[in-house]
Amino acid sequence: MNKLTGKVAVVTGASKGIGAGIAKALAAEGAAVAVNYASSREGADRVVTEITANGGKAVAIQGDMSKAADVKRLFAETKTALGTPNILVNNAGIFEFGPFEEVSEEQFHQHYNINVLGPILTTQEAVKYFPAEGGSVINISTIASINPVPYSMLYASSKAAVDTMSMALAKELGPRNIRVNMVAPGFTDTEGNKAFVGSEIGQNLAATTPLGGRFGKPEDIAPVVVFLASDDAAWLTGERISASGGVH
Repeated sequence: MNKLTGKVAVVTGASKGIGAGIAKALAAEGAAVAVNYASSREGADRVVTEITANGGKAVAIQGDMSKAADVKRLFAETKTALGTPNILVNNAGIFEFGPFEEVSEEQFHQHYNINVLGPILTTQEAVKYFPAEGGSVINISTIASINPVPYSMLYASSKAAVDTMSMALAKELGPRNIRVNMVAPGFTDTEGNKAFVGSEIGQNLAATTPLGGRFGKPEDIAPVVVFLASDDAAWLTGERISASGGVH
């Protein structure tokens, strides 16, 4: 039997990149997966098609995770289509890099609404649905939350907030057998940063990765999420695992 047979997972921001890799890995281990997307219906449908073609079960559900009404609809539709969720992966996020002096109010609110408020709203809703035996929340962080690079102040600080929130929630929700953990990817090759991956700076950074001297891939990160979602991690909460090839 697969690790996640009988489980139902909600993965936010799962139409591409790390989120898509996580959704496919959870499904491969037996979970039914709600593939959330904000704008890319085509990408989400591709992920669902790949999952179902391999014998899994998944549905695509649109929703902006910084809006409470969308979050409520996401969980209601997940339960109707797949059953009661007991895994939540907060992957939806935004990242923009630039000089501190140029950060605008709009950029600030966009980063904190999506990267911080979003996981708060989804976790609030998830715990209403999680069964009496508990569940697992996995928040996708970044190595930049504790070791930021120049021009990453806004993104890195929003993810540092996610780290602290996760540790606090692990203590608050532990008595209800709800585990809250973090996965912190390093330099990762996704659709969202192709220009950086192909740049000289990007290649130089990739070369500093102890394992292989390369960028990570979504399939390098997804197995860590599967582990944290599974009963193999039943005694882990409040933990932060760097899935970074050794970069810290």
